[in-house]
Amino acid sequence: MAGDDDQAVKLLGNKLSPYSYRVEWSLKLKGVDYEFIKEDFFNKSERLLHHNPVHKKLPVLIHNGKSLPESMIIVEYIDETWKHQPRLLPQDPYERAMARFWAKFFDEKCVPSIISVFSSVGEDQEDALKDAKENLKTLEKALKGKFFRRRRNGVCGHCCCLASILDWSHRRDTEFKAG
Repeated sequence: MAGDDDQAVKLLGNKLSPYSYRVEWSLKLKGVDYEFIKEDFFNKSERLLHHNPVHKKLPVLIHNGKSLPESMIIVEYIDETWKHQPRLLPQDPYERAMARFWAKFFDEKCVPSIISVFSSVGEDQEDALKDAKENLKTLEKALKGKFFRRRRNGVCGHCCCLASILDWSHRRDTEFKAG
């Protein structure tokens, strides 16, 4: 698309998406200037369809006219492109793999269970809340003591994951009450 092939960094996202927020945190931690372009979850823009024709989902990072989908792929790209501190992912291969593991756990277990809390009622909501609490306790136990250990361990897998879920749930509450 015209206008996307410059050096600017653009993020196609939505403030209610924990995945978009993960990328926002990563860009902010690295001090990268970017333009946030709000996308609608339900009415996909031509821009989004052009930049993510396979999954048609958010977020999408546009840098140097090239598009990258999927939040953790984007985080890895940010860390490899802007190599200055803080590192978002650990340098050690095992620790980096574990950060990816817990990010995937967050994506596949925590987020769906939290969404279920907001989108269900009655007994289903109680079950969803139980699952969400259990998943978050598992994540908290795994990350305990690893938040800001040594700088070389990176912060993304730990900090961005938890910060995004806290801010995302706050934004959901605030925007749904306002709307």
